Amino acid sequence: MDDLQRNAPASTVTNVELGPRSTVSERATVGYEYAEGAGATVLGADATVRSGSIVYADVRAGDGFTTGHNALVREGTELGDDVLVGTNSVIDGETTVGSHVSLQTNVYVPRETAIGDGVFVGPGAVLTNDPYPVRRNGDLEGPTLADSVSIGANATVLPGVSVGERAFVAAGAVVTDDVPPETLAAGVPAEHRDLPEPLDDSNTIA
Repeated sequence: MDDLQRNAPASTVTNVELGPRSTVSERATVGYEYAEGAGATVLGADATVRSGSIVYADVRAGDGFTTGHNALVREGTELGDDVLVGTNSVIDGETTVGSHVSLQTNVYVPRETAIGDGVFVGPGAVLTNDPYPVRRNGDLEGPTLADSVSIGANATVLPGVSVGERAFVAAGAVVTDDVPPETLAAGVPAEHRDLPEPLDDSNTIA
């Protein structure tokens, strides 16, 4: 049986605005009130939030926002149009995401991350924001992914790293330094190479 309810999610907790033709599973939560007086959750037209997913209060998304199952989007996240947050993926809040972005299954996006337009992040990729976990106190600084960046499956991008426009991070790479625009980053730690001709293009994500 289809567990999607159109424009009337049973598990909405707080102030929520859903655009036309939006569907939210009865087993999803939209507008999770993480603190008293938390702000509204706003999802644009044609949103789809699948079962097990949780979208916190103080989240704003444009048209065409879509989750897989068991995705989590925390407070202070702003998303453009046509953003996919795949199954079991986490956006940990205080993050900006552009339009036409695809975060595949099991992606982790930490707080203080900035993601541009047309970005693809492959399955199991991990972005990080804490350079010295537990050992030292310091400011959190997530990575910056410029427009049309592609991150391969199971790649790791370290705190504060900037990946330039149209750069390509190979599967399994560990990116420790900034990646210039239109560059291939591959290996552990990642080394920079000229972008091969077949990859020398902008991403097209519907």
